[in-house]
Amino acid sequence: MSSSHRDAQPDAHPSQDTSADVSCDVLVIGGGINGAGIARDLAGRGWSVVLCEQHDLAQHTSSASTKLVHGGLRYLEHGQIGLVRKALQEREGLLRGAPHIMAPLRFVLPHDASMRPAWMIRAGLWLYDHLARRDFLPASTQISLKGHELGRPLQPAWRQAFVYADGWVDDARLVVLCAQDARERGASILTRTRCHQLRPLAQGWEALLAHHDPHTGRLTHNVAVKARLVVNAAGPWADQVQAMVAGDAQQGAPRVAAQHLRLVKGSHIVVPRLFEHDHAYIFQGRDRRIVFAIPYEQRFTLIGTTDVDHVGDPGQAAIDAAEVDYLCEAVNRYFRQPVRPADVVWAYAGVRPLMEGERAGGKASAVTRDYRLQRQAGPAPWLTVWGGKITTFRKLAEQAGDVIGELLEDRRAAWTREAVLPGGRLLELIETEVDPVTDMAEFQRRLRQRHPWMDLGLVRRWSRQYGAQALRLFEGVQQRADLGAEVAPDVYEAELFYLRRQEWAFTGDDVLWRRTKLGLHLDAAQREAVSRWMMDQA
Repeated sequence: MSSSHRDAQPDAHPSQDTSADVSCDVLVIGGGINGAGIARDLAGRGWSVVLCEQHDLAQHTSSASTKLVHGGLRYLEHGQIGLVRKALQEREGLLRGAPHIMAPLRFVLPHDASMRPAWMIRAGLWLYDHLARRDFLPASTQISLKGHELGRPLQPAWRQAFVYADGWVDDARLVVLCAQDARERGASILTRTRCHQLRPLAQGWEALLAHHDPHTGRLTHNVAVKARLVVNAAGPWADQVQAMVAGDAQQGAPRVAAQHLRLVKGSHIVVPRLFEHDHAYIFQGRDRRIVFAIPYEQRFTLIGTTDVDHVGDPGQAAIDAAEVDYLCEAVNRYFRQPVRPADVVWAYAGVRPLMEGERAGGKASAVTRDYRLQRQAGPAPWLTVWGGKITTFRKLAEQAGDVIGELLEDRRAAWTREAVLPGGRLLELIETEVDPVTDMAEFQRRLRQRHPWMDLGLVRRWSRQYGAQALRLFEGVQQRADLGAEVAPDVYEAELFYLRRQEWAFTGDDVLWRRTKLGLHLDAAQREAVSRWMMDQA
């Protein structure tokens, strides 16, 4: 094993980001996309930041999405034009800033005349095309499915379709990259660290954080943090954290207007690949809900999502048999090849914290995916984030940074609009930037040219997951043997050490299902080998 990999210090070990009592400007509670995005934004403005996450980064809601960067075409029908415009304004900027973990994706919408006339869909897509500027995503079109490659997987009754562009994202890696960027700008990122007590002080807050061993769950140490301001970005747990932040009457805390947070479970299934082309499908069921079928991990198709009200611990959300049946039936209305529950090779579920507003009890699918920032100056400054979606995370974080500047009476300039996430600056290896797809293909070609001994599949995986940061995996590496032991097929010690040091990965699940999706490609014994290796490094 190359000494550059074996002997490097574990920069991301949770107990080493901070282990003593600390003071900071802002404590961010929650390591999903909102918390990581806000920590990144604040650190880039020069504030000192500590982020704590009770489990792994993106372990729950933020790794359980449909993995899309999109405006949300269906939200137009609900009249949420402002939300759609805001998301569309973010879409291409995100794709440019992280071309390794995001990519343009075209969607095929078969036309069902019993649902709505073609002119209505054309009008909606025209609006979708023009609500925000597009530089490289193509405009929508209408096609005949008869004899068309995009029509072959579908039943012959579907004759016409519309095709439009959005994007795809590796959601869990997006969170990790935001956390990396925040750390590089000075933030402390504490995973497996739960905030279990908050107390207002004369000049801010005192928080008691408890770090737990990722393998045993045992408490290893406490950290006391004094912060001028607290951000509650705990997602499905936001109301629980707000109860701590708001305090009680004895502490002199004012009453806070309650937000009706509706917890909605969204579940997805993954099945062997149902079609050969690179487009996705968007299907509308008889209940008027939308279900996507998306090319996934080369050999699979991702199908989702459901909208089911969730009661109980958000961390224990799991797909049930009724949801699997629902998703199978939804796509079987369209596909020639039937999808059966027995075909499911993997499934996941997450709980979305949605704001229901004053009118409760409607369909979960109709509840807004927009966000709200709730600020309060007393008993000490704090900010709670309600709702949100992946595509608008950067804008949410930027607005949160502006609000925090007002609360701290220290306004600082926003900076993330044109920023690139770690690994996204491919100019380290290519000569000129054209568009995200062209740039990524050229980066892969150059990487393989530089390391001809490397398998093409591994070049593609590392470049898609790490982008320009893949070059760090090759430091001191001249041949395959320098990558260390092959723990599982194409999983070398060099990568696992990197994930421990740089990406807060400490368990097999962290590696197999969040930092990568290798869990889909390895068998049970191979997954166990990765988990055992991670445990041995503890």
